[in-house]
This record gives sequence, C-alpha cells and structure tokens, in this order.
Amino acid sequence: MIRPRRTCVCRPVHLTTQTNVEMKFLTATATGLCFLSNVALAASPEGNWLSEDGGTKVHISTCAGNKLCARLVWLDHPVDPATGKPKTDKLNPDPAKRERPLIGLEVVHALAPNGPNTWSGLIYNADDGHTYKANLKVESEGIAKVKGCVLAVLCKTHTWTRAAN
Repeated sequence: MIRPRRTCVCRPVHLTTQTNVEMKFLTATATGLCFLSNVALAASPEGNWLSEDGGTKVHISTCAGNKLCARLVWLDHPVDPATGKPKTDKLNPDPAKRERPLIGLEVVHALAPNGPNTWSGLIYNADDGHTYKANLKVESEGIAKVKGCVLAVLCKTHTWTRAAN
C-alpha cells in the first residue's frame, strides 16, 4: 500500500514581544562584550622598554596631557671608554647640550595618539645627535614597534620589548 505523501506547509513563526526584547538584549550584550574585550586587549605603552639590541632601556610615561614621553633610564655600557665617565650627549648639534648625561635624557618627545595603540611625535637618536619623526605602535602587552623617519620616506623600525622595572 502506498501512502500519500504529506506536504509540509511552513508557517511563519511570529516572535513574541518578549522574545524580540530578549534578542535585542543579547545582541547588545554581545556587542558590548566584544567592544570591551578589544579595549582590554589594548596594552598601555607606559612603563619600561628595552631596545632591540638590548643596550638601552627607556621609561615611557604620560606628559603634556594625553601625550607620551620617554627618558633613557639604563644603558648596558653607561661609561664612555674614552673618558672613563658616564656617557654624555656628545653628538648633539648644540654644543651647549653635549655635556648632559645620557641617563635621564628625554629621547621620545610628545607622542600624540594617532589611532588604536599608535602614537606619533619625535624621537631623539643620541647615536647620531638627530631628532626624527616617529611612530610608536604597541602590538601586544610585551612588544612595541618604533619607527623613525627622515623626510617620511627613509624609515627604520625597531622592536622594543617590555622590561621589568
């Protein structure tokens, strides 16, 4: 015996007002949690950072409102072998600044927020006595990329790692 096929008639499902409210609440909650988790993932640049070659440590802190500055706080080789004294800013183009000690010198100047986890400003390179346009991007809690540029086309990027205090 052959049974007749039943055809399924699909009926639209009408959500109740309570279900609509619950769905909107869940969607808003999920969106909020995603936003907060992204904010929480953004690592603060403040603190101590070790240079790519491990020879220099800087301390980044807030300055001039919401900007960032960094001071040189440690050198692997702090003594100038030629003089036997602490290293100074001897390559600075301003002769009046050549005797100032490198330890304590502000080398990152007024980096302003320039996007998510990114700041732009100036960086001083005591190795050649020049100041360059710079960008700092915190890539994770322990890694930051520092990019210095001349004429915005000749750039060099260094990786800094978070260091203990």
